[in-house]
Amino acid sequence: MRDLDRVPPELLTLRDWVRWGASRFQEAGLSFGHGTDNAIDEAAALVLHTLHLPVDLSVVYWDARLTAEEAEAVLARVRRRIRERMPLPYLTHEAWFSGLPFYVDQRVLIPRSPLAELIEQGFQPWLDPEAVQAVLDVGTGSGCIAVACAYAFPRARVDAVDVSPDALEVARVNVRRHNVAERVELLESDLYAALPAGRRYDLIVSNPPYVDRRRMDELPPEYRHEPASALAAGEDGLDYARRLIDGAAELLNPGGLLVLEVGASDAALQAVYPRLPLTWVELERGGEGVFLISAEELRSL
Repeated sequence: MRDLDRVPPELLTLRDWVRWGASRFQEAGLSFGHGTDNAIDEAAALVLHTLHLPVDLSVVYWDARLTAEEAEAVLARVRRRIRERMPLPYLTHEAWFSGLPFYVDQRVLIPRSPLAELIEQGFQPWLDPEAVQAVLDVGTGSGCIAVACAYAFPRARVDAVDVSPDALEVARVNVRRHNVAERVELLESDLYAALPAGRRYDLIVSNPPYVDRRRMDELPPEYRHEPASALAAGEDGLDYARRLIDGAAELLNPGGLLVLEVGASDAALQAVYPRLPLTWVELERGGEGVFLISAEELRSL
């Protein structure tokens, strides 16, 4: 790896720094997937955030020159991204989900769930958004799903649970940031265990840990900066999915819906529940392993 300890004198403009950063990321063999999926977009996101510029910056400014101080700041982040293999959102403390910005640090998983697509659609056609009064987000982490649901269902109360007090501290930051504290309640709970008695929901949604043991061993270095407890789900990746499915029926209102992401553990789940009438969602923006099932279908089994 070439010298990353000094600013290359040839780099002058925003365009120069994005191209150079992308080349260094490719050279270093970095892995992407925490907001971008390629070196060029990653470098552009890093440069723009470091310079406090919007992601939709006009092309007019791409030939603007950096000051010496700005160049040092960009280089410092490029250096950490490569040498530490630190995911970019942990360097910027910002991730986007469902079109909304969220504070993140290493206490929580970086938001990237394909559930964002369904939230933005109000889970239609399976739910009537106007009829949703109560939502439960299980394993809330940064709070991104809970906050996005509060936007999608402005009349609903949202309960957001997580077993990690550290994660709930991060979620609290984001609930305040988006001014939804009156409708989003954060609760420390191991899945459903500590929910207040008698609460029922029109929608239960969860992006729980679902990485199986073999895939955990194969994760790129970037993913090892995230909390292992937010990724690992036992030998087959279903330690949490089983409990979520088995306990959902008694918490759902009539007409209610369970929506669960299990990623690459989808085949294992179908093998465990061959009689469960799961609807696997085809996602236009990519992603895999998201299913939904109604309260009535759960109760029928």
